[in-house]
Amino acid sequence: MNVLSIQSHVAYGHVGNASAVFPMQRLGVEVWAVHTVQFSNHTGYGAWRGRVFDGPAIEELVEGIAERGVLATCDGVLSGYMGSADIGTAILRAVARVREANPAALYCCDPVIGDIGRGVFVRPGIPEFMRDHAVPAADIITPNQFELDYLSGIETRTLADAKAAVAAVQASGPQVVLVTSLHTEETPDDSIDMLAGANGQFWRLRTPRLSLDVNGAGDATAALFLVHYARSRSAGEALGAAAASIYGLLRRTAEAGAREILTVAAQEEFVAPSRTFPVEAV
Repeated sequence: MNVLSIQSHVAYGHVGNASAVFPMQRLGVEVWAVHTVQFSNHTGYGAWRGRVFDGPAIEELVEGIAERGVLATCDGVLSGYMGSADIGTAILRAVARVREANPAALYCCDPVIGDIGRGVFVRPGIPEFMRDHAVPAADIITPNQFELDYLSGIETRTLADAKAAVAAVQASGPQVVLVTSLHTEETPDDSIDMLAGANGQFWRLRTPRLSLDVNGAGDATAALFLVHYARSRSAGEALGAAAASIYGLLRRTAEAGAREILTVAAQEEFVAPSRTFPVEAV
């Protein structure tokens, strides 16, 4: 399997491609990584150095890959945080080129917009670009609960609300939706849910809530879900596999008290998760 991953990158730590690429490689996937930014570290530290690339820089790299004659062998495109609509447009042009060469290729969009408690944390215009352009172009999206509410226009207080919100987003384009963190009235306080929806069916998986505040987990979640879905074509199966790996990764990180997720130290969790969880049809 070959995946074109167009995301931010950091030299130190694990967010964007620095979080998504290695888990996919550990699962045997060839990853063609294109970086939208190159920073010293993620911006959560409050200080960083590096550069943001523009849309033409992204398109130039994709053109170079196309010149190698390999786009027809690309099985999927993965995108995450978009620093500008200019970069977003370049990503969607790359998706179109890949689909032209291989109509069976999947586009997985992690629609990074914001989070509960923090609100919107992307630049002005990006939420609308995600909603109006990126999400409709995608086959798979992996929003958190805040992003699901924004994209659907539905406040998800209950599981029924969440299912309605997923269905509303599916109506705009993406047929597979993974809600990466969901806490409804039905969720115990010491737990967190994940919800997948596809073909009118829904699956829920519940894990213990871990006490940690790290960046990059969503990037790894989207990557793992894309790979497992591409291989199984089952949203429920992909949910179970991705969630088990992410829980193991975050558990190891929490136990170590680490500021960065332990992508390398906990790598066995990607191929042989230490704990699995039941996937429940809901």
